[in-house]
Amino acid sequence: MKKLTIVSASALLLLSLSAFAEPHLDQAIEHATAAVEHGKMGHASVLVEHAKPALEHAMAGALVAKGVAKSHTDNAIVDLEEAIKHGKEGDAHAGVATTYAETALEHLKAANK
Repeated sequence: MKKLTIVSASALLLLSLSAFAEPHLDQAIEHATAAVEHGKMGHASVLVEHAKPALEHAMAGALVAKGVAKSHTDNAIVDLEEAIKHGKEGDAHAGVATTYAETALEHLKAANK
C-alpha cells in the first residue's frame, strides 16, 4: 500500500510540474500579444510596457519547461529582450521592436502547446 501511495504521489507531482508553466506562458502570451498590437500602432513605449511582464512570465515559465517547450521559451526570452531594447529607442524603432515581439509570441505559443 505504501508503494502505491508513493508511486501515485510521484506521478501527480510530475504531472503538476508541467502545469506550473502554463499560467506563466498564458500571461506571457497575453502581454506579448498586447505588445505586438501596440507596436503595430507605432507605440514603442507601450510595447515595452507589455514586453517587460511578458519577459518576466516567460522567464518564470522557462524554469519548469522541458524539451522543445524549453527551447521555444528560451528563444522567446531572447526576442522579448530585443523587443524591449529596440522599443526603448523610441517610436522610430517600433517596427523592429514589433518584429521581435511577433517572433517571441510565435515561440510562446509553440511552447504552450
